[in-house]
Amino acid sequence: MLFAAVAFSLMLSSCKKDPEPLALESLMAGTIDLNGATSPSNVPVNPTIVATFNVDVDPATATTSNITMVQDYDDAPVPVTITVAGNTITVVPQASLGTGALYQLSFGAGLMSTDALAITPLQRTFTTEGTFAPAGAIAHFSFEDNANDVIGPWDPAAADIIGITYTASRKAAAGKAATFNGSTSIIEVPNGELLMNTNNFTVAFWMKTNSAEKTNNHFVMGLAGWNGFQYEVYGDYTGSKLAVQYQLATGTASEDMWFPSLADLGWQGWSYAKSLTVAEMTALLKDKWINVVYTFNGSTKVGTLYFNGQRMKAMDFNLWPTGDAKRGVTGMKYVGLPAGNHLALGFIQGRNNRTITDEWADYSLPANNHFKGQLDDIRFWHKALSENEVLLMYNSEKP
Repeated sequence: MLFAAVAFSLMLSSCKKDPEPLALESLMAGTIDLNGATSPSNVPVNPTIVATFNVDVDPATATTSNITMVQDYDDAPVPVTITVAGNTITVVPQASLGTGALYQLSFGAGLMSTDALAITPLQRTFTTEGTFAPAGAIAHFSFEDNANDVIGPWDPAAADIIGITYTASRKAAAGKAATFNGSTSIIEVPNGELLMNTNNFTVAFWMKTNSAEKTNNHFVMGLAGWNGFQYEVYGDYTGSKLAVQYQLATGTASEDMWFPSLADLGWQGWSYAKSLTVAEMTALLKDKWINVVYTFNGSTKVGTLYFNGQRMKAMDFNLWPTGDAKRGVTGMKYVGLPAGNHLALGFIQGRNNRTITDEWADYSLPANNHFKGQLDDIRFWHKALSENEVLLMYNSEKP
């Protein structure tokens, strides 16, 4: 009997399985398989990603050093929240991802099972849905039959949308655009100062001017003019101007970024100016879709203007003379009337509580410089997009 008991014990021991190394069995973003042979290209920008393993995971090893997500085009890390339940790990980005961008999710060798057996390191990639746009935008006006902000709180009131029609944009995938008639059209976005009161800033938009029966300038947009910021195109289409109010170490100051054809570096602070012929500049600004982007980096004190993904003009406040107050610039700042804080699309400022009281800045006069043409995909960020991001966005959205 003793012999039989020992034999039975040995048999049980020999049948017991050795612990298995940790291995990924499935990786899902909702119903989208991230573990297949083909990298998916339709992942939502706010995914909940669930990784299922063959055995239970040691929660102490499921850390952000062992599980990482990066955006491919610049290797920037994506902050994520990680939770463990038995043999599953849930990974959720802490902020919405960019649209149309490639991301890489990695599981490192430090990730272990409860038996202290490590996973073989692995990476999986996926692309988010839509055309490319960098993550972190705080407002986006896409004008799909309305003027609402599709991601933030900046919806205009119905009474602040005048003379606007919604017509075909630059291509079918872009949907519709807001069309302005050049005399009465305006969209007034509330709390515009919250869009620009920031150290780091980007505004990006698509524009197509309409020169028919239009000889004066186009006030494309304005937040109390240069008391906030404004962008205009010259009536002869030989250039444009961006005027911005900047926050200094003490006080504020406005600075104009002129961008005429045949540009040079003959003005204080200009660090780059692309020289275009009159014909080249006119071809960009007159009756054609153009992507316009302006960025300001409060750390480097550099403002940059881009047309169609290409750097056109740059201004560096470090180039002002030693002791000049503008060397102390820290960001952008609205200094217009508190009640005049509507960002006007289609004019230099809102209709009421005008900071600029001159007659030429009066919306009620149809002969003034009202914008005539189309605007689409106006976006704002409280960060300065990189040159690479600006180019990728243009290439993704261009006609």
